[in-house]
Amino acid sequence: MTNEAAPLNFIEHIIEDDLSNGYKTDHLCFRFPPEPNGYLHIGHASSICLNFGLGERYNAPVNLRFDDTNPAKEEQEFVDAIKRDISWLGYDWASECYASDYFQQLYDWAVQMVKDCKAYVDSQTSEAIAEQKGTPTTPGQPSPFRDRSIEENLDLLEKMKNGETKEGEHVLRAKINMASPNMLMRDPVMYRVLHKNHHRTGDEWKIFPMYDWAHGESDYIEQVSHSFCTLEFLPHRELYDWFLDQVYDSEKLRPKQREFARRNLSHTVVSKRKLAQLVSSGVVTGWDDPRMPTISGLRRRGYTPESIKNFADSIGVGKRENLIDVSHLEFNVREDLNKKAPRIMVVLDPVKLIIDNYPHGQAEMLEAENNPEDENAGNREIPFSKELYIEREDFLESANSKFFRLTLGKEVRLKNAYIIKGESVVKDSEGNITEIHCTYDPESKSGSGTEASLRKVKGTLHWVSAQHALPVEVRLYDRLFTEASPDTNKEKDFMEFINPNSLEVITGYAEPSIKSTKVEDKFQFQRLGYFVVDRDSTSEKIVFNRTVPLRDSWAKVSE
Repeated sequence: MTNEAAPLNFIEHIIEDDLSNGYKTDHLCFRFPPEPNGYLHIGHASSICLNFGLGERYNAPVNLRFDDTNPAKEEQEFVDAIKRDISWLGYDWASECYASDYFQQLYDWAVQMVKDCKAYVDSQTSEAIAEQKGTPTTPGQPSPFRDRSIEENLDLLEKMKNGETKEGEHVLRAKINMASPNMLMRDPVMYRVLHKNHHRTGDEWKIFPMYDWAHGESDYIEQVSHSFCTLEFLPHRELYDWFLDQVYDSEKLRPKQREFARRNLSHTVVSKRKLAQLVSSGVVTGWDDPRMPTISGLRRRGYTPESIKNFADSIGVGKRENLIDVSHLEFNVREDLNKKAPRIMVVLDPVKLIIDNYPHGQAEMLEAENNPEDENAGNREIPFSKELYIEREDFLESANSKFFRLTLGKEVRLKNAYIIKGESVVKDSEGNITEIHCTYDPESKSGSGTEASLRKVKGTLHWVSAQHALPVEVRLYDRLFTEASPDTNKEKDFMEFINPNSLEVITGYAEPSIKSTKVEDKFQFQRLGYFVVDRDSTSEKIVFNRTVPLRDSWAKVSE
């Protein structure tokens, strides 16, 4: 039935207990129910991996259901983006469902509840209703409309549905218990009037169900066996069950809601409202900006589906909320890309290196390994010539014994090429180095097998041939916020913690093998980090986004 190799989490224990107590495996059904009012983010990815992972574990269907009950905020763009993200993660849903598919059934059930004196139309303002709810320690007060006649309630409800009433003039409330210790049970609102165009139903409906009414009933209609929510919905479970009591047929499966804790990610925010604010204020370029924690943003940043799924699996499912350091997510993408990404040489801050004893006008092709972690990745050829670019930080005119890169009078190896020795420098009028001159050992060619090629030197530098290098735009992305938890500070607005250095755009010089790359191709820039080809690339200019540096540069900052 199940693969017992890995220990069960508490969610799986719930399912196993149900299977031991009468549930049949073919009754299992799960769902992922996003609201289409924004792009999915890394927090959603954990829920996606949980629900679709359960589907894979138990060979059970998983529905993708859009909770599209608020036409004021929902758009087809978000529906399309959500479907695209889930597919990209590698999951297939059994049925594509919409809460709006059930509007008529939900309304019919609401009418029956009115007839059974379980619901009524309240004509108070939202402020009056909120005031009458009471507090957690004091009971609420009943609405003066709580005992309206069935006939009047049905008449008003029909007018609400037909758009004959104004927004905010009436709501439909469940009649439960105004003294309940659970304030959600104090006659919650089931329907409100919205004169808004719905992205699927158009102008057909003028009343729209509230989440608590639509959620459990949608689970019931779809015969979802286990409805997993985040922990903030724990107080809603009593209401979930009460609403099911009003419609449940004992011949059908009854869904159960259970809760798990959110896993919050450091140095970012995941509130859709705050993410929308970042977009609207121009801090980022859109929902898929590579600095955003959205799945689309992570994809554009160069994250792989496997790295996100491995991250979700590694943090697990728990009952207590905690803050996961973003470095853990970055670790997972480094691990995955280390196995998959071809290595190339790109110089980001170039200084010219001239090999004085290399023949003028000569160029040769050197062989380089594409990925030492993948024996099937093969090799490529890269051009070598008299004038090269190396990283400016890889040279010091004079350095101590712990500096293992190029300096005057010392030797280093050029990756896949020759051993060189620093000889002299040329400087401009302000004292900046414009050229480094060196000599090379012609017998030290990498892989040649000569005695000179086997000599050990302490430093190895990456380089590109100045004559053959391709200029590329490189976007150096960093964390969007300087604080680990930017939206929990009660004294400051989260926007005050924006990292002013979250993006630096530079021109780098790449080996010519990258000329035929495609959007989303991923590479390790040797000694620098992992990079991905951005969709802004053109035939004239390739644009790279930095996914992550080779090492966690923030670790030193936080020590």
